Amino acid sequence: MIYSSSVHRYTHINLTLNKTVIIDFMRIFTLITILGIALIFSGCATTPYDETFDWSAQKFYDEAKTAADSENYLLALNRYSQLEAKFPYSKLTQQAQLETIYVHFKSGEPEAAIAAADRFIKLNPRHPNVDYAYYLKGVSTYDLESNTLEKWMGESRSERDPQKARESFAYFKELITRYPNSQYVDDAIERMNNIRNSLALYEIAVADYYLRRGAYLAAVNRAKYVIENYPKTTSIDKALEIMAMGYEKLKMDDLGKDARKVLEQNKK
Repeated sequence: MIYSSSVHRYTHINLTLNKTVIIDFMRIFTLITILGIALIFSGCATTPYDETFDWSAQKFYDEAKTAADSENYLLALNRYSQLEAKFPYSKLTQQAQLETIYVHFKSGEPEAAIAAADRFIKLNPRHPNVDYAYYLKGVSTYDLESNTLEKWMGESRSERDPQKARESFAYFKELITRYPNSQYVDDAIERMNNIRNSLALYEIAVADYYLRRGAYLAAVNRAKYVIENYPKTTSIDKALEIMAMGYEKLKMDDLGKDARKVLEQNKK
């Protein structure tokens, strides 16, 4: 009887424990289920609706063009980027890459425009409109040179290191060399003439600095450089004047007279 009572008591305890375990398991299972459902709905609530998920390449391109025409350049760049990401082999993607250069330029980002132009030229060297990329590369560099300290601090372009001007000149020269029949050649040549004048002014500023500091030979050499390398610019007369003054200070009167003679002939 004692044995039977012990067995009964053990069985009762075991059943009680089993019920507890089952109840605890059901509670845990219910809690996990609720948390899972909550996470699902939470994910749905925080995931933004993507209106572009079923857009075609044409749709992306049209939306980008509309944004660019409306001067919403940030949106235009975003749409062009999405077009390239979703349709990397579309012909519209090539066009988007080309127009991205212009949008960067118009939005006041010349460095980004230059990088985009380099990328397009590298990816599409035989594209029928690749000359436009070369042109925009030159224009963007020209704009970058024109809108630095002169715009914000009143510094004359002749007083700055003309590195960007030289780069822009080289890009335009590459355009007219590679694509002499391009529709952008005339504008490129005009800009190159402007750059020549700027570079000549820079050299004159340096020559004048040397003259004022008493470095007369350096001033003469710099003025000669202008005459030899920028013969059709507006700085020739000033270069001749500096040469004459420099030679006179160096007691090289004959050369000074020759320079003034040429200067007088130019003024006639």
